[in-house]
Amino acid sequence: MPDASPPPEHRATRAIQRMVEFAPSTGGLALWVRHVNSSNGMDAPPATTDGNTIFYSAAFEALTLPQQAGVVAHEVLHIALRHPQRFLDLRSLLGDVDLQLFNICADAIVNTTLQHLNWLALPAAPVLLDVLVKTALGVQENAETSLLKWDVESLYRAIDDRRSGQHNGKQQASQSGKYRQEGGKGHDEQGQNGETALTGRRRDSAGGRHDGPRAAQARALGANTPIDLAPGAAPADTPENEADRAREWGERLARGHANDGEFSMLRALAADMPRSRTPWEQVLRVQLARGLAMKPALSWSRPTRSYIANQGRAAQNRRMPWEPGFTSMQNAPRLVVIVDVSGSIEAELMARFATEIVSISRRQECAMTLIIGDDRVRRVEVFKPGEADLSRIEFHGNGGTDFTPLLQAADRFNPDIGVVLSDLDGPAHFQPRWPVIWAVPAAHANNAAPFGRKLALSC
Repeated sequence: MPDASPPPEHRATRAIQRMVEFAPSTGGLALWVRHVNSSNGMDAPPATTDGNTIFYSAAFEALTLPQQAGVVAHEVLHIALRHPQRFLDLRSLLGDVDLQLFNICADAIVNTTLQHLNWLALPAAPVLLDVLVKTALGVQENAETSLLKWDVESLYRAIDDRRSGQHNGKQQASQSGKYRQEGGKGHDEQGQNGETALTGRRRDSAGGRHDGPRAAQARALGANTPIDLAPGAAPADTPENEADRAREWGERLARGHANDGEFSMLRALAADMPRSRTPWEQVLRVQLARGLAMKPALSWSRPTRSYIANQGRAAQNRRMPWEPGFTSMQNAPRLVVIVDVSGSIEAELMARFATEIVSISRRQECAMTLIIGDDRVRRVEVFKPGEADLSRIEFHGNGGTDFTPLLQAADRFNPDIGVVLSDLDGPAHFQPRWPVIWAVPAAHANNAAPFGRKLALSC
């Protein structure tokens, strides 16, 4: 059930009533959101959100009713599309995400989604998705095409072409819509009630990043748009709970859009719909459980049940051909784990990965082989079923990476499935017949896997 309706003295009450009157289902999404009056004055944005709650400043009361409805609908869609949480996810992946640029991208999607409604008013000169794409990226497309093509992550990555003031080994060129990747922290600053202290113009500092042409164009287009996302105001939820909430909001949006029809607040069920992001531990468990499951084998010493039931006879007392039955595979499943020790993998992530692998191997009662190396095999450890212990293993290496000798060494153990923990920075000239899962730290999740399945690991 949704949360209780806001109390009568709440600043957004009349606006929410107007939303529910004109779009009962999608407007009713506001009833699933917490609404709080903040103590911020007229110089603050009319409303901000941390992804769960909308905070209304005194400036909200100075708006007309259609403008208030536009602000509330705007913030509700930010929450429903999980924009603050997705900012945090993207920052954990890239390390440095500019909050103002991300906010402009999210606003463009939301404003374009609401643009078709005549019972609410968008702010003066709103940032629209098709205009942003044309101005910053030089891509000419209509609003419907843009909504079906761009989600906030891909749009931000295409626009963020900031350049570092200092050159270092981690810097990568940003071309053809690809983004830069650095290990620095984001520049967002949080204020009271989750409202940001950013003033709307990017501040350069020693060693900071400077706008390229695409970021500069986007920032100029959204210069008059206040930053209304405050992703650091609410405590981070567990990945499992956030996945459930993203799924729930996706279902609410789909139901509301279907029920309201042409009166829906959503112009279309666009590419930016929230997605349920399953934690990597659960994905790894499922993939390894499938690969290590006991597979039945043909047994020519026992017939099938149908053969026994018919006593080996068919119609007119004819003998049936022999049908071999099945028996459980007697050999224990075999798992191989390859750890690339040439790259930088955080100790916390290594510990979580090792704990998960040990838990899976014991649950599946599989034999496990651990191969440690970089450009050659440094160490091999073989564990009996259910006896894997990675806590005492020291992971040290140096030099570059070549997966070829590591995969060839693993192939000699004839595994059922293999997991490679690496940053994917190296060649692999040998492709085994068994399935391979590449477990990659989030900072290197955009590196291409030579084959098999890639799984991004986040702390």
